Amino acid sequence: MSTAQQEWTGRDVTISQIERELSELRSESMDLRTSMMTHLAWAPAEWQDAARETLAGLAEQHPSRTILLFPQADGRDALDADVSLECYSLPELERHVCSEVIELRLHGSLANAPASVVLPLVLPDLPVFLRWRGRPAFASPAFEQLVDVVDRLVVDSREWDDVSDCYPELVSYFDRVAISDIVWGRTLRWRRAIAELWPGIREAGELHVRGPLPETMLLRGWLASRLDRDVALRHELAEHVELLAIDGREVIAREERTSASDLLSNELDRFSRDEVYEGAVAAAKA
Repeated sequence: MSTAQQEWTGRDVTISQIERELSELRSESMDLRTSMMTHLAWAPAEWQDAARETLAGLAEQHPSRTILLFPQADGRDALDADVSLECYSLPELERHVCSEVIELRLHGSLANAPASVVLPLVLPDLPVFLRWRGRPAFASPAFEQLVDVVDRLVVDSREWDDVSDCYPELVSYFDRVAISDIVWGRTLRWRRAIAELWPGIREAGELHVRGPLPETMLLRGWLASRLDRDVALRHELAEHVELLAIDGREVIAREERTSASDLLSNELDRFSRDEVYEGAVAAAKA
């Protein structure tokens, strides 16, 4: 169970104030402080609760400096901050290990200039991850700036209403930043099950999926990219992948249950580009 050992809240603050208060909070704690990365999360209003909930189940697995970026739809130019040390039991050392959590509300023009806020707070010489909640705002000032700040961008294409349009746009960023899609992790058990059928699926002509469109598109793109040719698709919409068949032969996958925090945690263990994923996105189509 995590507890906030120390907290500070400031309204209409500067970055130097945040850094100073963070330093004071650290000095007041006798617990171990360790960071494996800087974890950024961009969360518009409708995603803020989900971002906090995912964070609550993540920090014990990935101690980090977490910076939650909450753009605010109002006219005033200001920066509001909530800073805390989140601490977790470490029984083997009879101590706690603490991570830093910084919630930043970006008002007015700051919502279009997040890099100027983030860069002074990024931990030096450690990887920087960005979890973008909702549909990526491709080509927007905020998206473009943050892509150039981070080492890896993590998205969840289930959060996009127009996934068919988004995948082609995503491809254009592969040479700029390593990208992970949480949906890709959800397809792993199905990809493993399909791979176990090799070489019997060498001549596969049709993939039939009953499930969400993003999973369906990535599975079809993955199979087509691995076979290096087009594969016909038959799709029925469902909340989860309920059926997968190749040329009429049903594929059975092992059941796996993972939380949103677990899925994000898996992506935070990756540090390089995933060329297989990139190939699947490039080949994906409805």
